[in-house]
Amino acid sequence: MWAVSCQVKGPSIYIKLAGPTQGTAYHISYESFDSIHYQNEIDSLLRQFDLSLSTYDTASIISKINRDEQDVDLDHFFISCFNAAKEIYGISGGSFDITIAPVVNAWGFGFTDRMEVDSNLIDSLLQFVGMDKIHISDNRIVKEMPGIMMDVNAIAQGYAADVVAEFLENKGIENYLVEIGGEVTAKGFNDRNQYWRVGIDKPIDGLQIPGVQMEAIISLKNRSLATSGNYRRFYVKDGIKYSHTIDPCTGYPVDHNLLSATVLADDCMSADAYATAFMVMGLEKSIELLKGRDDLEVYFIYSDGTDGYKTYCSPGLKKHLQSRGSV
Repeated sequence: MWAVSCQVKGPSIYIKLAGPTQGTAYHISYESFDSIHYQNEIDSLLRQFDLSLSTYDTASIISKINRDEQDVDLDHFFISCFNAAKEIYGISGGSFDITIAPVVNAWGFGFTDRMEVDSNLIDSLLQFVGMDKIHISDNRIVKEMPGIMMDVNAIAQGYAADVVAEFLENKGIENYLVEIGGEVTAKGFNDRNQYWRVGIDKPIDGLQIPGVQMEAIISLKNRSLATSGNYRRFYVKDGIKYSHTIDPCTGYPVDHNLLSATVLADDCMSADAYATAFMVMGLEKSIELLKGRDDLEVYFIYSDGTDGYKTYCSPGLKKHLQSRGSV
């Protein structure tokens, strides 16, 4: 005779947490049946994450490697991020490349002061760019030459969202949303018993506050979302706009009609990295790469050649989309 025990869950509440991390902020909402706040544990987890991958923390693993220090042991955060970056580097034909750091720094979008950029400087820095010049061996980074540096800002925030989501999963939490710097991963339902919804901003130059003017709203059904765009981080010098998206092949800011790329994927690390890769590749090449990829959905906003813009929505995303603009 078998004895069967059924555990009935009592009333639940949705707990909301927020705090600073990685030079931005996180916002977390999750359903709790025991009213436990995990703020301290999550802050500690994100601190460990920064000690691995933050280029702004001089004690981090990546900072030590960027300084060409020897015998720097890698942790699982670094290895997972590096391996994912290298895979997407290959798939994107080099459009996503975390070794772009020296060039990004020169343009003033990295972790050092901006330089006076000219073609000679860019040519000299491009010798240090390329993930084929760096690999992992015996739990250490091996560089083809000193001076190669990494910047994982285009993948780390998404990865951090995955790390926090895994933490919540391990606590038995089934309904949650984790957002770090605009990158989102969600599972289950919100406190209205609906799928979590995330807005896509209109591509307005200088728009710094997310959610003020939205182009569309997407329902997330156990998926992750990340957006990359050139309308927030840029500067104008001598009448020329320089965007923060740098093409690793040329060393110069991209100059095409793709204004923002929103990507849905099964994990936020991939969504984050592909959003950046697509911003480098541009509209046509991105759509071509997506052929046969049923693991990625996209929402692209691109210039129509005048003062307006148009959108492209992948077929699988349309049923999850609530449009507020032209689609």
